[in-house]
Amino acid sequence: MLGICRGRRKFLAASLTILFVPAITWIYLFAGSFEDGKPVSLSPLESQPHSPRYAASSQRESLEIRVREVEEENRILRKQLSLAQGRGPAHRRGNHSRTYSMEEGTGDSESLRAGIVAGNSSECGQQPAVEKCETIHVAIVCAGYNASRDVVTLVKSVLFHRRNPLHFHLIADAIAKQILATLFQTWMVPAVRIDFYDADELKSEVSWIPNKHYSGIYGLMKLVLTKTLPSNLERVIVLDTDITFATDIAELWAVFHKFKGQQVLGLVENQSDWYLGNLWKNHRPWPALGRGYNTGVILLLLDKLRKMKWEQMWRLTAERELMSMLSTSLADQDIFNAVIKQNPFLVYQLPCFWNVQLSDHTRSEQCYRDVSDLKVIHWNSPKKLRVKNKHVEFFRNLYLTFLEYDGNLLRRELFGCPSEADVNSENLQKQLSELDEDDLCYEFRRERFTVHRTHLYFLHYEYEPASDNTDVTLVAQLSMDRLQMLEAICKHWEGPISLALYLSDAEAQQFLRYAQGSEVLMSRHNVGYHIVYKEGQFYPVNLLRNVAMKHISTPYMFLSDIDFLPMYGLYEYLRKSVTQLDLANTKKALIVPAFETLRYRLSFPKSKAELLSMLDMGTLFTFRYHVWTKGHAPTNFAKWRTATTPYRVEWEADFEPYVVVRKDCPEYDRRFVGFGWNKVAHIMELDAQEYEFTVLPNAYMIHMPHAPSFDITKFRSNKQYRICLKTLKEEFQQDMSRHYGFAALKYLTAENNS
Repeated sequence: MLGICRGRRKFLAASLTILFVPAITWIYLFAGSFEDGKPVSLSPLESQPHSPRYAASSQRESLEIRVREVEEENRILRKQLSLAQGRGPAHRRGNHSRTYSMEEGTGDSESLRAGIVAGNSSECGQQPAVEKCETIHVAIVCAGYNASRDVVTLVKSVLFHRRNPLHFHLIADAIAKQILATLFQTWMVPAVRIDFYDADELKSEVSWIPNKHYSGIYGLMKLVLTKTLPSNLERVIVLDTDITFATDIAELWAVFHKFKGQQVLGLVENQSDWYLGNLWKNHRPWPALGRGYNTGVILLLLDKLRKMKWEQMWRLTAERELMSMLSTSLADQDIFNAVIKQNPFLVYQLPCFWNVQLSDHTRSEQCYRDVSDLKVIHWNSPKKLRVKNKHVEFFRNLYLTFLEYDGNLLRRELFGCPSEADVNSENLQKQLSELDEDDLCYEFRRERFTVHRTHLYFLHYEYEPASDNTDVTLVAQLSMDRLQMLEAICKHWEGPISLALYLSDAEAQQFLRYAQGSEVLMSRHNVGYHIVYKEGQFYPVNLLRNVAMKHISTPYMFLSDIDFLPMYGLYEYLRKSVTQLDLANTKKALIVPAFETLRYRLSFPKSKAELLSMLDMGTLFTFRYHVWTKGHAPTNFAKWRTATTPYRVEWEADFEPYVVVRKDCPEYDRRFVGFGWNKVAHIMELDAQEYEFTVLPNAYMIHMPHAPSFDITKFRSNKQYRICLKTLKEEFQQDMSRHYGFAALKYLTAENNS
């Protein structure tokens, strides 16, 4: 081992002797490019004082001349320096491999594989450790609904292994920011900070670059991180969204200590033959050093890059190459490689286990001999989990582990590391501390303050607002056992829908597969699916309703339940009723009468006349007439049978109709969980706020039969459950009296008389 170290010291000395060659070259080029303090014009978007056509032609000619001059000077200087050291010409043409010292971080892939065989630790000395509480900075570009889902799996894999505070820098579009801001706010993971940067504001920086890659314009934004991220941020790990970590990210952060000289980029060699240009006839990739480098995992020394004027460097390279290449094929990766081709001293080559690239026909299998060798897995094929690889089943299972892993288990403290004060977390702890844990209803009261991790818009969502401001969104909530109702509701209601789904992480993936396999659901883009992740022992029904209500895009909403099918044409009928009854300027709650069937197979009535006929035959019934008559009796079904115009009804105790209201109506009270009084309390509050209840004469909905929910079973079998529900009702009524004063006394009286 001692002999190996001595040999490496000699090797290091030789490497250091060679190091000044590219460094002097770079300094010379840099000085030549910006002599007299006047930088070369880099952007084709810069305005010129002459006519646009003449200016563009003149700029291109001068740029081409300058590029040729710089390249010739570069060639001569390298030749002179190489001859001075007795080494022969260093310049080579084409994308052929070059061998560099591993100590400089640019060793070839054979050397790296030798390092893996030696046990992934070829250093003589101990690798510099990352301080226990040192914050690790991670940057990710994320845009859209699908990428937002992918980021969650990546973050889970990082959180699972991490032992350090993390600071995520998310370059996100408006969609991803809304989704991920809510997710992290409700996730409440200790020692994790999130900052967002507006990706849409960065579009102008890279929009001039034609890009054929499926990532689109967002696939170019890693190029501008030196400008985008805070000026005091010195280093950052940049990750693609399709990355899975199999080790502590601190190990990768420690690699920054190995950078030497002018090295500012840490990259893994590309494991496909793309940049060798031999994949098919006339295949012409962008220039690259050897096999090129993959940018799925990048270590960026931001402070040095800024001093090197990285922004001007990559722009000059991109403009020069685009003259012949016309567009990028692999987005930012093409431009990074073109820059490295001209400036190889910039790169520290990471061992390939830091980016095991699972594309078809890659050399990824040479990056590991054992499971313990794996560090980072990169699903960089468009096929993702369907990629061809000898060990793909192992990789797929590892990915699915984090995909379905309970994210709540990652809310663990980093002991010994001070964390930033979180106002929301402190308020939550204060509220919980005020509860009496000996109270028999403690779990009920605690649920009111539970923060459930929430992933908004789990699937792609598109909505075009109606020009007449009469649009209505159907609002409902469900759990996994009601998933089969979704297709039927979508067939009955063509308008926008907002659904809150109470699922575990594993169930969320089952739902995703179910939805993606359904032609009905995939054909509807105006349905917002919001996942509220399971936590605690109760079904938070009113929290779910509030989540669905909060994320509607229409002025009105139809507050329904998932096991009801609206009549055909109800969407258009409600839009007309909203206008006719002037809902925009009056506080009205429009009641849709509710019916039920005990038959699992029902010929759904296509009109009110057909429904009345089925009522008379006993095929349909007014909703809950045989168990909970008071819930819908005030609708006055006898009057509805012959009504042709809307009619007003008065509030009565235990009234819980399904209503259409403006989007600014009060939320549901979160103290009511599981079964019992969750809708009753909401209708009572609408009445307290002087909403007028109006029954629609030609509207109806039908409840479809299903097995009893777990919560109603608990209500029926657990005496303490019923006692706590009664206690919560009384407390709610007292709160109503305090809030609404004398007018709310009728609710106490009505309850006592019922």
